[in-house]
Amino acid sequence: MSKAKIYKIERKNKNKNDNDINIDLLQIIVGVIVYALVLYITQGIFEKLYIKNFMYSIIAALILSILNYTVKPLLIYWTLPLNILTYGIAYPIVNMIILKLCDVLMGSAFEISGIFSMFIIAIFISVMRIIFDNIITNNIGRR
Repeated sequence: MSKAKIYKIERKNKNKNDNDINIDLLQIIVGVIVYALVLYITQGIFEKLYIKNFMYSIIAALILSILNYTVKPLLIYWTLPLNILTYGIAYPIVNMIILKLCDVLMGSAFEISGIFSMFIIAIFISVMRIIFDNIITNNIGRR
């Protein structure tokens, strides 16, 4: 009789130590601050976006981050046929809905006016987040 070999597959990052948890928390905090900075820069460029001050920009970034992790996956799932038909051009519509939800939740401290400008602002914010995340947020904890 032959004996079978047993292979053990270990998952990466199975046992996180305290340093990894601190780096993850730091990445989240820096990610929210970077998001707030992107929103504040966007507000300076586009006159159709109004944010009362930088503190409200941080609150808006926190709300947008929560909405991006909770509501956005559902919206992407519901709009998947539209995204397939339009080859992904409809994807910024999901970002527009998230921005409008933030507008409704924050009241007069965060306002976006105009559908076309909201479309352009959503694309601009997405591109700026990608750039800033690659430069700043993703480099935290690297040695």
